[in-house]
Parts: sequence; C-alpha cells; structure tokens
Amino acid sequence: MTTEIQTLKQWVTASDNIVFFGGAGCSTESGVPDFRSVDGLYNQKYDFPPETILSHTFFMRQTAEFYRFYRDKMLCLTAKPNAAHQKLAELERAGKVRAVITQNIDGLHQAAGSQEVLELHGSIHRNYCMRCHRSFPPEFMRDSQGIPTCPCGGTVKPDVVLYEESLDSNTLRRSVEFISQADILIIGGTSLAVYPAAGLIDYYTGNKLVLVNKDQTPADRRADLVIHAPIGEVFAQLPSF
Repeated sequence: MTTEIQTLKQWVTASDNIVFFGGAGCSTESGVPDFRSVDGLYNQKYDFPPETILSHTFFMRQTAEFYRFYRDKMLCLTAKPNAAHQKLAELERAGKVRAVITQNIDGLHQAAGSQEVLELHGSIHRNYCMRCHRSFPPEFMRDSQGIPTCPCGGTVKPDVVLYEESLDSNTLRRSVEFISQADILIIGGTSLAVYPAAGLIDYYTGNKLVLVNKDQTPADRRADLVIHAPIGEVFAQLPSF
C-alpha cells in the first residue's frame, strides 16, 4: 500500500463526515464510456463533437441525431457498480459518508446501495414527456426508434442536464451545504473541467481535500492528498467497516 493510500485509510477511519464528489472516472471502470474520451467513434459516426450534440440548442434543432448519440454513448443500462460505488455505499452504511455528489447520470451509486446521492446532471433513469409530463423508464428510451414519442404525441426527454441548461437549484444548494460542512472532501474520477459543477469544491473549507484521478486536475495544487490512480483500484484498498 502506498503512503498516499495509507494516509487516506487513516483519514477515512477517523472521520464520520466524508463527502464524495465524483465524475465520469467513477463509471468508466464499470464499462460506461466517457464521451470525452478519444476513441475514434466520433469522427466515424458523428458530424459534431459531443459537447455540441449534448447541448439544448442541438437537442431542439436536431433531435433525431441527438437521440442517435444518446442511445449509443449515454444510455448504458448493462453497467454494474464497481469497487468505488460499493465502498462508498459501505462507508455510508457505516456512518462515515454523508453524501455522494455526482456528475454522472447512470444511477450506479444508487444501484450499489448509496442513499444520499445528489445527481448534479440528472439521470437516464428518469424520462418525461415534454407535453403531458408522463414518466417513462429508461428501457422505453432504449427500445424506441428515432425520436421517442409519448402516446400524446409529445417528445420524451431524458431528465439530464444538457449544455446551456441550468442545474437544479435545490440539488446545488444541498451540495453546497454538504461540502461546506464536510470534514473530508474526496474528489474522484473527474477532471474538474465542467462548470458550474466543478466550482462546488470552492465551498470546502477543511484541510483534508483528497483528489483521486488517473490524470492531473486543475485542483491538484490545492489538494492535501493527491492519488493518481483509477478510483476503483484505490477504494478497493480501503478497510471494511
């Protein structure tokens, strides 16, 4: 066990007020693709970059193309929680983790058993008709063709926050509360490149800011502990409680 992981183990053992803030790297180990990763698919299959396709403007103007990308790259219903999701749920049950704040939309934290999950960017598991507000399961989106349509004729939209759309104010408020009161803030699997979500870490005022990510982030210099490794690999080494 590395010195950094040993330090993390000691901090986690001693704390009962941990908040976790995570991103795409938490789910890539479960097989959920990171749409920003370079895999050649975009150049082969799409005429626009992911950030353009996942914008409100693109959704409204080129809805069918949006859903082609959404089903292909975002709607992953076969993924299972990995060691990071499972350990966070275990730490919550042990009274150590107060909340999981996630930029992911896959629902894997809840699937692992976490109860207090704040989804900054929504969830693929919630879908609604833009006309009558009827709800639909993710399987409906997966099995539909072209633009998913409600029996009333309205377009069914996933409850995910697109670029140009605002984050839910209540989710933001509660995230700020948890982070500002945390003893330990663990940031994992995120490049901290997407705002306003990335700006939430500015509300942390403690002295145990932990960054676990495969690559460097803009916040590495301010962190009290930095571990450059896959988060599932790191969390698998934490003790059981």
